[in-house]
Amino acid sequence: MTEDFSITIKRSIAIRAVVTPSWKDEAEKELSNAISTTDQQLAQLEQDGQQVVADVRSQSANPLDPRVQDQVAQVQQQVAAKRAELEEQKRNLLQQQAQVRDLEMEQIVEQGQIESFCDLKVGDNLVEKMQLSVLVRDGIVEAINQD
Repeated sequence: MTEDFSITIKRSIAIRAVVTPSWKDEAEKELSNAISTTDQQLAQLEQDGQQVVADVRSQSANPLDPRVQDQVAQVQQQVAAKRAELEEQKRNLLQQQAQVRDLEMEQIVEQGQIESFCDLKVGDNLVEKMQLSVLVRDGIVEAINQD
């Protein structure tokens, strides 16, 4: 291959945010909304689970039949598994909310990643090409850094 041959590669770019009052307010609001949604999902799950159990029992001639009891137990087991999953999700959100509250102004936090493409040719430093980050303050790009 010739020296001027290049390829285009995809890379992940770290997005870092400067903690500001508006960033903190927005992060807390998003987490509060997610917690509220999780609470609603938990309430709906309980309601739906009770309805399914009631339907199974009402459709049976003998609600005490072992097969009906097995069906009810399966539904309750599925509801319990989903409840545990949602409760874990809520615990994680509450933990994140506490972490956001503890952040200091002007602190830099990881906010996510985006992907971009770049050209790579013979002689390029692959590590440098891959290590890129964007620093934002209230949504405005403040710096693009080679880490």
